[in-house]
Amino acid sequence: MVKDKIKSLANIQFEKYRSIRQHLHANPELSYQEFNTSKLVQAHLKQLGVPFTVMAGTGVIGILKGKPSDRVVALRADMDALPIQEENKVPYASTVKGVMHACGHDVHTACLLGAAEILNELKDEWEGTIKLIFQPGEEKNPGGASMLIKEGVLENPTPSAIFGLHVHPMLETGRLSFRAGKVMASADEIYITVKGKGGHAATPHLTSDTILAASQIVVALQQVVSRNNNPFSPSVLSICSFQGGFTTNVIPSQVNLMGTFRAMDEKWRFEAHEKITEIVTNIGKAHGTEVDLRIDIGYPTVYNNPALNTSARNLGEDYIELSNVEESELRMGAEDFGYYSQRIPGCFFRLGTGNKLKGIESGVHTPTFDVDEDAIEIGMGMMAYLGANG
Repeated sequence: MVKDKIKSLANIQFEKYRSIRQHLHANPELSYQEFNTSKLVQAHLKQLGVPFTVMAGTGVIGILKGKPSDRVVALRADMDALPIQEENKVPYASTVKGVMHACGHDVHTACLLGAAEILNELKDEWEGTIKLIFQPGEEKNPGGASMLIKEGVLENPTPSAIFGLHVHPMLETGRLSFRAGKVMASADEIYITVKGKGGHAATPHLTSDTILAASQIVVALQQVVSRNNNPFSPSVLSICSFQGGFTTNVIPSQVNLMGTFRAMDEKWRFEAHEKITEIVTNIGKAHGTEVDLRIDIGYPTVYNNPALNTSARNLGEDYIELSNVEESELRMGAEDFGYYSQRIPGCFFRLGTGNKLKGIESGVHTPTFDVDEDAIEIGMGMMAYLGANG
């Protein structure tokens, strides 16, 4: 059976891809700067004899051919790291100051490289074409996925399905999780600048109080979700930065706000943008201030095609046994995999990488994040199994 062959190869090749993961972890690169990571991927595919093209600067798209067929599927891994200073005391800790693979993209890349080798060795066991998408810039707008799509990654040929995995430290190693339909939220950034006539705090009637106007904007924006959104559709609006003033007795001439807006419903998402604009503008006018609002459109919702998710989950249950597969929780985090899943059927699933006995419990985007590397064997095997059968 192809499953048994994949499992055997994943076990045999595990140490190689753990080593690659550790190299990537020690040498992280920020979004759109994954130059050495890209070179490593290219060199590896070249060694395997897998043809590839370079897109969106550092993205690498490999093409695997199995037995003749019109079937086309895509497997995706992201490659970028985060601007975080690592605190782990491990031999493979980041050697780049202030940069760390704190979201597991080193694991994703290693898993897809491993899957590529497995599928390449077993190309007489599966049909069609598999696109291997090594993607830059998942962590930063506009998102590497959107850039690759603009350059034609989903064309010539067009995949009928795309699969992506993500490490999940809250899920124990040896487990996978899947979810049909909405999986992750859209994410837009909010930037507000309130400008007015500053002056002495003892004579507020001679000023346009930017602090007061900005404060009322922060409070009023909470109504966008609490009184306009359907409570059965998750949505979040948070103002996370309030910068203004420099002393106790001066009303500043400018206040800057920053925040995030997230939604699970694309229609509501853009209706909310209109309400945010209305509230910000009207409060600014009421206080005699000028308000500049910029909503930086981020990633769309991640939507798992129900039929494809069912098929992938069934394959997962077959690969690591039914008892080790569970339902993914709904998450308000964002992922630019949503760009793919808005275009073609997609399935974004979770790879368990936590291990309480080993003390591996820190969440993603933290300076102590790490993974139980035993999960790499499962991840590369599962991606290969989906590539062969998905």
